[in-house]
Amino acid sequence: MRRVVITGAGTINALGLSVPETLAAMREGKCGIGPLEFRDVERLAIRIGGQVRGFEAEGRYNRQQIALYDRFTQFTLTAAREAIEQSGLTFTDDLAARAGVVLGTAGGGVSTWDDNYRAVYEEGKNRVHPFVVPKLMNNAAASHVSMEWNLRGPSFTVSTACASSNHAMAQAFAMVRSGRSPVMVTGGSESMLCFGGVKAWEGLRVMSRDACRPFSANRNGMVQGEGAGVFVFEDYEHARARGAEILCEVAGFAMTSDASDIVMPSKAGAARAMQGALADAGINREEVGYINAHGTGTAANDKTECAAVADVFGTHADRLMISSSKSMHGHIIGGTGAVELLACIMALRDGVIAPTIGYEEPDPECALDVVPNEAREAQVDVALSNAFAFGGMNAVLALRRA
Repeated sequence: MRRVVITGAGTINALGLSVPETLAAMREGKCGIGPLEFRDVERLAIRIGGQVRGFEAEGRYNRQQIALYDRFTQFTLTAAREAIEQSGLTFTDDLAARAGVVLGTAGGGVSTWDDNYRAVYEEGKNRVHPFVVPKLMNNAAASHVSMEWNLRGPSFTVSTACASSNHAMAQAFAMVRSGRSPVMVTGGSESMLCFGGVKAWEGLRVMSRDACRPFSANRNGMVQGEGAGVFVFEDYEHARARGAEILCEVAGFAMTSDASDIVMPSKAGAARAMQGALADAGINREEVGYINAHGTGTAANDKTECAAVADVFGTHADRLMISSSKSMHGHIIGGTGAVELLACIMALRDGVIAPTIGYEEPDPECALDVVPNEAREAQVDVALSNAFAFGGMNAVLALRRA
């Protein structure tokens, strides 16, 4: 079994249009959540979100490309370019034939769905653009990444709601570890911040109208975000042979299903996923210093996750740092685990723990060190990244300092 390391990272989200911007915002405890700006927002009850600002597709892609790229694909390609450039890799010959891409998304081209439903049902048009289907399909982003960088190995998309990115990265990790592929481009993206996307989520009655406050007793729901996170997962020996900079090591993963309820999380399912990731990585629970929590800011998720952490880590839970960066960038749904992986890399590489901002009142059912409101300097050797999705889909990655 080969060791797997990360040699490139890229992102675009409400905190920044690159990794350096995003990490700087996390260190500052900056909030990227604000008033939403798009057509018909005044018809919504929920009008806040972690919207990407300052991103102009016209300055990055030509007219023909924009006709093919939904916003979630545009985000993916932007993040992938940053990650692959940092890795220093060029995909030719045998490497191109074996390298691939696996990405996560829950909704795919939601903006394209929204625009074309509006055109047909509201505006009465009888035709849509001939590229609507290839623009909205969930595998569009993965396909365009493979074409842009000549990745001719395994390429596909994973869709498991809010765990999509972690499931995708777990698959990429397994391919590199097994020797099937020396390099995989992986992560996830989402862009549901349009009228139809937010209106659908309103129906669940889990959304906050003012702020995301994970683990705080006065929390009142989640806040949607948008964006992408993309990484280069590489065989350690392959990376070392070419003198690549290593950001951290991906040590293990686990995936479980609650098999109980379509929306309510299970403590047992979450606990088994964390235990499985530790076992797969060969890591003792006392080695873990930081957990990037799923931490949505809903009562059901926060309490269940904290209870699962307490069960898995026992007395060591009191010495763990656990934070939710969703408080800053919002819940990016299928792309959220990928953006949150940056907080784990920052903890392992830079010794900076991203805070849980918006924390106002202690909750006795979330009595862990949630790194409230301000980032913290601390040396961390091992971190976990949690993702727990509707449908009872759980995926946890274990990472080690390089």
